[in-house]
Amino acid sequence: MEQTINVRTLDNGLILVAESMPWLESAAMSLHVPCGCVFDPVDRLGLANLTCEMVQRGCGAHSSRQFVERLESLGVDHSASVSAMHTTYMASMMSERLPDALGMYADLVRRPHLPEKQLDDARLVCLHEIRSIDDDFAQMTHQRLRLDHYGHPLGRNAAGVLDHVERATIDDVRAFFAGAYGATGAILAVAGRFDWESLAACVERHFGGWTPHALRRMGDERPCRGRRHLEHDTNQTHIAIACPGVPYNHADYFLARGAVGVLSDGVSSRFFLEIREHRALCYAVSAYCHSFLDRGSVLCYAGTTAERAQETLDVMLAELDGLNRGVRDEELARVKARIKSGLIMQQESSGARASSIAGDWYYWGRVRTLDELKSLIDGLTARDINAFLDRHPFRPVTIVTLGEKELEADLGVS
Repeated sequence: MEQTINVRTLDNGLILVAESMPWLESAAMSLHVPCGCVFDPVDRLGLANLTCEMVQRGCGAHSSRQFVERLESLGVDHSASVSAMHTTYMASMMSERLPDALGMYADLVRRPHLPEKQLDDARLVCLHEIRSIDDDFAQMTHQRLRLDHYGHPLGRNAAGVLDHVERATIDDVRAFFAGAYGATGAILAVAGRFDWESLAACVERHFGGWTPHALRRMGDERPCRGRRHLEHDTNQTHIAIACPGVPYNHADYFLARGAVGVLSDGVSSRFFLEIREHRALCYAVSAYCHSFLDRGSVLCYAGTTAERAQETLDVMLAELDGLNRGVRDEELARVKARIKSGLIMQQESSGARASSIAGDWYYWGRVRTLDELKSLIDGLTARDINAFLDRHPFRPVTIVTLGEKELEADLGVS
């Protein structure tokens, strides 16, 4: 299937990247603004998330309620999220509604009301998000692992810190918006059915006057790697492990992805077979590649009982070491089929494709076609992956456990 991808950079620095999918009746947009939680002031962790919530409470000619009602009347399925590097606004709709939705989102990032009278309501939403983590031990373990492995600010939890969000003022929100929301470095990705010239003209009309600004620098603290235990009175134990990896824009990324697939993709993967199927040690186990622009890692997780926790951790580490000793051709064939199947299914969703091409542009400065990705995957060999693992073994590790008892482990530090 031939892919048509168009790119235009507006004078203010906004990058429009669009992939035509004319066989669909839908269209989707994903607007990535470079104002993630890494830019939160150290005494206001969670401010990017609070600002994201406030930005959606009325903009342009629409009040908060009118904005939501207008999106609903257009049939727009919408969401917003904050990550380390970006605040992202996503919307999917019937293709004929795309111009209207673009106008709404231009108002949102350019002309939000940021009403002080709604600050407390927005704050409650954000505080609920923070408190919900206290009830989700798996998420709590993951977040502590990321903070230990990456350090501040990359390892931060986007939801922030309870007392920081509680004392944030409307002036804090407005200052963050003024300093962080701008066209420079923003990526607007569109996928689905559209006419390119009409789309480009619409984006220029709505976003062309968006103010550019200098991108801010973030600090970078030394991570606190090693082994950490979070003691909680629970008969479950949560185990999270971080291993060194490579970022998505690294030439060897798909070699790492193939290795991690052997470890964790599907019910025939090594983690599932050895830890769940053969030994029945845990109720959940997984591993995946995680990337920032200049660094990457492999993150692993298992949820188990207190009685089986030590053995679960021992087997996870043994499987990581076994992976470092090499993968087999038959394992890799299964992983390649699963990755390609995921790529093909992505072509059935304009929303998934919009998110994907935004990520490609952020990491690579271009969009890689489906044929290019298939070629990369087809070209993977067990010999090349094993050579990669010789150069980049999944050791040493950072470990965070949560439960009643602290576990023992060899971190693999030479």
